[in-house]
Amino acid sequence: MSEINENTGANGAAASEDGPQPSLNVLTQYIKDLSFESPNAPAILRSQSQGPSINIGVNVGANQIVEGQDDYDVRLTLNAKAGEGANMLFHVELEYGGVFRVQNFPQEHLLPLLFIECPRLLFPFARQVVADVTRNGGFPPLMIDPIDFAQLFQQRMAEEQARQQVQTA
Repeated sequence: MSEINENTGANGAAASEDGPQPSLNVLTQYIKDLSFESPNAPAILRSQSQGPSINIGVNVGANQIVEGQDDYDVRLTLNAKAGEGANMLFHVELEYGGVFRVQNFPQEHLLPLLFIECPRLLFPFARQVVADVTRNGGFPPLMIDPIDFAQLFQQRMAEEQARQQVQTA
């Protein structure tokens, strides 16, 4: 026979007496901007060139939607170029966003949450958009490798720190 403890929730987890639990919710996801260019088509589609060099750029931005509220707009920007100049196969630019409700997190956890966890949740969907648009453009789908958003965040923080040191010197 099982016992019911009033300090446990419906899932059996211990209820916190420290106050409300932190929560992160995805309210919506959207494509803010999408561009696909194949400037050398259709001739480039017929060529049997060796695999082109592919350059991928990643950027993350976040803004509070309304001052004093818990909703944030997080945008993941992916930029992919295959080839250069006359040998350019395609150029894809995608700005993929999500609106997140962030509640009851300590202030020191807010930036890592917005710049690491939120883009990590958006990435698989943005990756699929890029794969679909390159396939629909007549090329093999571009499957972007997983991205270490924690490393990107650390690099960004180091750059920001260096910039502040230069300004104060």
